[in-house]
Amino acid sequence: MARAIRVILLGPPGAGKGTQGKLLQEQFGVCQISTGDILRKAVAEQTPLGREASQYIQRGALVPDSVIVNLVAERLKDKDCEKGFILDGFPRTIPQAESLEVILKTRNLALDGVLSLRLPHNVIVERLAGRRTCKNCGALKHVAFDPPTKQGICDRCGGELYQREDDREETIATRLKVYDTQTAPLEDFYRERGLLREIDGVGKVEDIRNRIDQVIGDRGQ
Repeated sequence: MARAIRVILLGPPGAGKGTQGKLLQEQFGVCQISTGDILRKAVAEQTPLGREASQYIQRGALVPDSVIVNLVAERLKDKDCEKGFILDGFPRTIPQAESLEVILKTRNLALDGVLSLRLPHNVIVERLAGRRTCKNCGALKHVAFDPPTKQGICDRCGGELYQREDDREETIATRLKVYDTQTAPLEDFYRERGLLREIDGVGKVEDIRNRIDQVIGDRGQ
């Protein structure tokens, strides 16, 4: 039986955190927590936290750390997180990391590790700028690595493929700058705590998964 595992996935946009998080979720039978997903869900369901967050989103402002932290704290109480969790997209800042420590400490829980996917910026730009998203079903394709059978048309539903605004090169450059200034310092934060594990994020999905498995694979026994 897979043992409980609690890990954070760090890495810049396009590093493959979501993909690797899903694979870990399947292997260990734990919940995968994406702050983007739970934020959208809370807003759509108009929960108290969702209504608070939507006020910032409508103004084009960043959702405060306090709201994000509370959303994650509530999500961690769900039954599917009892066996452990994979955190993807949280924490993003040192204050968020400090708040997470408090949340876990109050529940007598501890992290097993923090996996940082490392790869050059030029590789990230190539990955993201080539992505195309279906307007109908949301399926992803890539112009170089996974092109659709018919250009501009989704293989799954026949919908139109388009390039999202945050996948344009100028937007990617801004996102990477934000990551470098705000989120990258988390590596030092977790390195000081002996939790950081650096993973080469270049290569095929299965190659990266194997590297992660070398670090935490034995925990699944």
